[in-house]
Amino acid sequence: MRRSLPILLCAFPALLYGQAGTADRTDVKQQPSKDHSVLAVKPAGEVIKPKDLWTDTGYFHPFVRMPKYFLQDQKAIWTSPFHTAKSDIKYWAIFGGAVGGMIAADRHIEHALPTSSAEVSVSNWASKVGSAYSLVPLSAGFYFIGTKAHSDRFRETGLLCFEALIDSNVTVEAVKLIADRARPLQDNGHGGFESGPSRWDSSFPSGHSINTWAMASIIAHQYSHRKIVPVLVYALATTVVLSRVGARQHFPGDVLAGSALGWFIGDYTYGRRHNAELDGKPTAARRVLDHLSLGGSVQ
Repeated sequence: MRRSLPILLCAFPALLYGQAGTADRTDVKQQPSKDHSVLAVKPAGEVIKPKDLWTDTGYFHPFVRMPKYFLQDQKAIWTSPFHTAKSDIKYWAIFGGAVGGMIAADRHIEHALPTSSAEVSVSNWASKVGSAYSLVPLSAGFYFIGTKAHSDRFRETGLLCFEALIDSNVTVEAVKLIADRARPLQDNGHGGFESGPSRWDSSFPSGHSINTWAMASIIAHQYSHRKIVPVLVYALATTVVLSRVGARQHFPGDVLAGSALGWFIGDYTYGRRHNAELDGKPTAARRVLDHLSLGGSVQ
């Protein structure tokens, strides 16, 4: 059971992919989109609706639907094994195999990493970017700045990030309780499952990784028209992931699983909640981003 548990938990990203891609054939259309990286999902309810525009409802009205959306998301995530098409079994194999292989190599990778106090300290500092006290204010900043600046896309980004963070936190805590994996500095570094000192402090999967990649996925989808944005946000998310391993808070398998879960949760949230009407309304923020080059200069 202990050996099969990591593989079962690793399948969750694939399950969510299947849920987003093939769960309900009436809600899914096989159509490409520059803003979407999986099968396009018909929105189940936009997080920003026409009646939510800043001119009519002020700051807080869109949050009224957030509890309902959260329940819909959680139902989709946890019931996905019962709705995944046979054609998506390959994603079970890909993600389960990748994370399972990483878990098998965890201890060897961990022992090969530098262990100086300076490097661990730098990693701890860098990982703060992926903490809740960094990501929640960032989401709030998108929302409130977007509302103040009359930028609906900026405002929607904040709401989508907020919803994705709720979903990712609930999902990761539930999986942690099941996995109960010891962290690298616990249990003599064995990294065993169902052997941690506390299920609430389980190492698998990484909470920092799932939250950071969920937000990165949302922002990259929202501003995919300029490659600098996905490059920057995914680079930042990767930095957080590497820092959690460098700080000896997680094994490589923990952060890989968390990153995959986070990306798919962000992708799923965007696909279900994005108001496509905003795509034809360039905002001030988007006009600024349109003039940014990969070198960071303004053209």
